[in-house]
Amino acid sequence: MSYYVHNVPGRLRIKSPVIKRNKNAEYELKMALSTVEGIATVNINLTTGSLLVNYNPKTVKNMDIINLLEQRGYIDKSKIITNDQYLHAAASRAGKIVGKAVFGVFAEKAFEGSALSLLAVLI
Repeated sequence: MSYYVHNVPGRLRIKSPVIKRNKNAEYELKMALSTVEGIATVNINLTTGSLLVNYNPKTVKNMDIINLLEQRGYIDKSKIITNDQYLHAAASRAGKIVGKAVFGVFAEKAFEGSALSLLAVLI
């Protein structure tokens, strides 16, 4: 289980499997974060497990928000992945899906023809 964190001063996005499809998390996070001075808005997408916090970086630090989320069990700082790691993993998954699809098309075409066609595709 990994957690994605992307921060631009004033905007913090966190993806957590703990938030995904967790209606209680939505309520609890909005309540907890609404009490933090400097947080302007909190948006939660339960389908993706994504939390978007817009905040004033002069009033509250992104690590203060992350620490609060860790204290409440919504994130584990030791398992945070970077933006580059997240994009690499997504590209790898997409590549595997495309590879399977391409192989499926070739295999289908090979089995349409004769045994000689199959041999040609494999070579």
